[in-house]
Amino acid sequence: MHSEESRTDFGVIKIHKNVIASIASLAALEIEGVKRVGGDFKNNFFDAIGKKVFPAIKVEIDRNEEVRLDIPIVIKYEFNIPEVANRVQEKVRASLERMTSLSVKDINISVQGIERGQ
Repeated sequence: MHSEESRTDFGVIKIHKNVIASIASLAALEIEGVKRVGGDFKNNFFDAIGKKVFPAIKVEIDRNEEVRLDIPIVIKYEFNIPEVANRVQEKVRASLERMTSLSVKDINISVQGIERGQ
């Protein structure tokens, strides 16, 4: 997996794609109505055993150092799907720009399912 790299007076700072995916996942989970990020069996299995992995989030960084994300989410039952997805996009963009100073080009949300919330 590639990482985003920048040079300072003191050396190089690298931000791995897994860090970008982790920030995006945590930001998405802060939105009311999001049950979880990802919807496949593998993610559910790793969640059940307490291991955090974010392979469901696809991170691409182009030549212009712009980030593109594909984020699958499961939304809680009775929440407005487009509203929740839009709030996830806004939160993820703000979190990534604040924490990494990277330019976010696209945040694509794929709603993988609906589940009863707690």
